Amino acid sequence: MAFANAQACLLLAVVFTSLFSISLANYDFNWGPRTWNKTNCPYTHPPNATQTSNRFIVGGSENWHYGFNYMDWARKSAPFFVNDTLVFKYDPPNANGTGFPHSVYLLPNYRSFVKCDFRRAKRIADPTQGAGEGFEFLLKKMQTYYFACGEHQGIHCKTGNMKLAVMPLKHWRF
Repeated sequence: MAFANAQACLLLAVVFTSLFSISLANYDFNWGPRTWNKTNCPYTHPPNATQTSNRFIVGGSENWHYGFNYMDWARKSAPFFVNDTLVFKYDPPNANGTGFPHSVYLLPNYRSFVKCDFRRAKRIADPTQGAGEGFEFLLKKMQTYYFACGEHQGIHCKTGNMKLAVMPLKHWRF
């Protein structure tokens, strides 16, 4: 009988500790006669208060080129939202055949992204489309998009960090 009481006390202590931990995690929770609805709940706020679409030049002032860390740029530029536009700007190939052409491929999955595997990738911008105002890509769905430069058999992706993954969020409307 004493063993059953000890188990019950232990179970009660675990439940109490769990509930206490959860309440500490919700530190903004207010006790008292406050009515909760979706306009004054502290956990629901619009991520993009302007509710407008944004336009991002990939890489910022660096544009789309070999040797830049685009994953770091994406982390610093986030969050991205559905209907935002990514603009890939890069120099077109020179008329005399010199220079380093770039392109933009949409990779099908994370594995292809990590390995820079272009076998099932879709070319969405060729080397001439990045000139001027650049190539624009609309983030239409809430899914992860994987982009990479596929020039020179994927060397720009593999050794030059010319790859980017973004996961646009949905705009919350109140």
